[in-house]
Amino acid sequence: MSDNAYAGDVAPQQAWDRLSRDPKALLVDVRTRPEWLFVGIPDLGKLGRKPLFVEWQVFPSMQVDRGFADKIRAAGATPDSPLYFICRSGGRSKAAAIAMTGQGFKHCYNVSGGFEGPPDAQRHRGHVDGWKAAALPWVQE
Repeated sequence: MSDNAYAGDVAPQQAWDRLSRDPKALLVDVRTRPEWLFVGIPDLGKLGRKPLFVEWQVFPSMQVDRGFADKIRAAGATPDSPLYFICRSGGRSKAAAIAMTGQGFKHCYNVSGGFEGPPDAQRHRGHVDGWKAAALPWVQE
């Protein structure tokens, strides 16, 4: 895969900083609805905004959503919008960033480490890397 398959990876804090400076930037949470409900979601309330929630792989089939790009566009994203994709640990969000770059979006970033990051020595997530480990705002509904 070429280096320009997407704009690259950014650390969670870097994504937060960019979201706080650029009102056109969007945080796109590509996890599944059960993950949003039971694990938690990024809280952009301090920025006066909300993440965009669009499943990359639709639960329970886990098939890639063929309408993914259309849903991103319908939410108001344009090819010039900075898009920061986040999932559990960075795999699905990277795939989404690559796909959206292929759809003509120029500024698609993967939030490295995702929302929870990899498991720690006790096999628990949220402590090693990712949005939670960076102590960025999040809520569990």
